[in-house]
Amino acid sequence: MPLTPMDEFLAHQTTDTFDHVFTSDRNFYDRYYFNMHPSSDELFLITGMGQYPNLGVTDAFVAISHGDTQYVVRSSRELGSDRLDSSVGPFRVEVLEGLQALRVSCDENEWGVAFDLVFRGSVPALEEPKTFRRVRGRVTSDVSRYAQVGTWEGTLRVAGQSYEVTPDRWKGARDRSWGVRPVGEPEAPGIRVKDVAEGFGFFHNWMPMQFDDYMIKVTIDEDQNGTRLLEESAKIWNHGIDKEPEALGRPEVAITYLSGTREMEKAEVTFAHPSGRSLRCTNTPLRTTYIFGGTGYRFEDGWGHGVYQGPLKTEGLRYDIATPEARQSITGLQETLCRFELDSGEVGYGMHENLCLGNYQPYGFTNPLMMAP
Repeated sequence: MPLTPMDEFLAHQTTDTFDHVFTSDRNFYDRYYFNMHPSSDELFLITGMGQYPNLGVTDAFVAISHGDTQYVVRSSRELGSDRLDSSVGPFRVEVLEGLQALRVSCDENEWGVAFDLVFRGSVPALEEPKTFRRVRGRVTSDVSRYAQVGTWEGTLRVAGQSYEVTPDRWKGARDRSWGVRPVGEPEAPGIRVKDVAEGFGFFHNWMPMQFDDYMIKVTIDEDQNGTRLLEESAKIWNHGIDKEPEALGRPEVAITYLSGTREMEKAEVTFAHPSGRSLRCTNTPLRTTYIFGGTGYRFEDGWGHGVYQGPLKTEGLRYDIATPEARQSITGLQETLCRFELDSGEVGYGMHENLCLGNYQPYGFTNPLMMAP
């Protein structure tokens, strides 16, 4: 247990040094996630970085949906003991002001994707409900997370084009999460194969909606039968507006899928507001980044979050996303940039992260291969 710079801070919560976390579970992780868009359908950028202390790995990626192509750069290295070192290959994340401002960068590289960007929160960071799941006696998820929308400033280069990123129109969201969830090389399923055979399914929606003066934050997770596993709906006002966060009541989402796919064509979110008043939001997709394509969110070609790649490895990939047929192999978990329109007439932008995996009875998906008619 070597000492590291983090041990200098008055922040210990266990008797171990900071290079050891509270559990020896291989699935412990600690992660940054960011997205960025120009409040239009021109492009959608997703980037992230994770550490996996019990696997000895840290990795990072960027995926940008631009034109008919998704551009990916990803990098992995051995973690070592200094967890303050938040760099991986060309990637770096720097905390400029806790819970408010971060710098995210990717150095120039042979794949032509580079950026140097500063995120500034428009709203206070929102702590989400904790995710806890136990499957056949084993804890599979034990995750803490907070989310925040904000503005971006800096430079971006992709597909031979350079962008001056300014906070008047470049916006987005971030989250920080840590805890236990499946990472690293896939494990033998054991008795869990019965769960798949008996009709496993998962319906997931995560929406940080950004309006001029506030964020509406929605989370809906359900099992294959539509049983609610996790929900959240809250209105958080921008910094400088002296109003308390507002609970919006139970959220419901109705998604229309593109024929022959499980990709969202449109969606409507409604809220059972405690006051009894009507509140409805129409989500119109503008562009999607397919996060299963090369980022590590799905184990593919030997790459996944926390999967050991050696001392240091960096790669670049491109995916054709022009048609549903072309992108079929990378669909599943969609990061869909949307225009959000409330029934009050207010318009905002942001992401509707959506996943309909396996069976999902409420939409008539009675086997994992079924698609929308």
